[in-house]
Amino acid sequence: MMRAMLLEEPRRPLHMVDWAEPTPLEGQILIHVHACGVCRTDLHIVDGELTHPSLPLIIGHEIVGTVAARGPGAARFAIGDRVGMPWLGWTDDTCSYCRSGHENLCPNARFTGYTIDGGYADAVIADERYAVPIPASYGDAEAAPLLCAGLIGYRSLVAAGDARRVGLYGFGASAHLIAQVARHQGREVYAFTRPGDVDTQTFATSLGATWAGGSDAKPPQPLDAAIIFAPVGALIPTALRATAPGGVVVCAGIHMSDVPSFPYDILWEERSVRSVANLTRRDAEEFMRLAPAVPVRTTITTYPLAHANRALADLRAGRLHGAAVLVTRSFR
Repeated sequence: MMRAMLLEEPRRPLHMVDWAEPTPLEGQILIHVHACGVCRTDLHIVDGELTHPSLPLIIGHEIVGTVAARGPGAARFAIGDRVGMPWLGWTDDTCSYCRSGHENLCPNARFTGYTIDGGYADAVIADERYAVPIPASYGDAEAAPLLCAGLIGYRSLVAAGDARRVGLYGFGASAHLIAQVARHQGREVYAFTRPGDVDTQTFATSLGATWAGGSDAKPPQPLDAAIIFAPVGALIPTALRATAPGGVVVCAGIHMSDVPSFPYDILWEERSVRSVANLTRRDAEEFMRLAPAVPVRTTITTYPLAHANRALADLRAGRLHGAAVLVTRSFR
């Protein structure tokens, strides 16, 4: 048996249950979870904003742990190897998206902590093809946010192209990681927070942001690109107004409130708006090589597994700098 924080109904608290430890099948591994990041996507699932979870469900998709057992045919990792399991948990490998390198758009994809059980538990089953080795320089809890906040942030930064001046709207888990990557690449970072949130603005400048202000403020120079991490649709026209001709606004979240109508003239001059969906195994491979080279440092607040609801509440209320991480077993 193992412990798990179970979601049985949206908009209700998770509750601790004793759960049968699963057995890995063909090509699967059993991971004993050491740490699991608390992602805003988890919050969207719990709050009922993502409407098709496989209930009852163990959420969580920023998982770090060790391989405890292998199913038939699983040979990629050895028992005891330290691995991470991100959001993308399985794809069919046969559709046109998978065959063209866009497995993040696979219509039959399965997602960790949403359509398959995730890491708010002592153990989790994973398809070994989608697990990723964890760089040795990171402790378990430190590495957990890299597996979604980092990966989605990285994919969003790539979508921003070669933009020199990059605005980050919503300076939370993803932004505090990807700001470090952007600075490493020689870009200027402009951080946008909740209006009046001086503490987070100070945090952003401590990580190398050229400027930090409220989301209602105008940056001192036009942006070449803006990445919106906050799930607020009204930020799209705000970001467009802050973006120079030819710039791009990248929407990084899996959920966003409705986008208000806006005048064509703020989109004109070849500005564009695009979204980022999920991630690929290539994203994980690239970012896990890049993160220790920067090096990306994660700022975390840790909680015991039993306090998952408190971690979600702190995230919902904006009380965190960086990322929240649940810890289960003893970790590095």
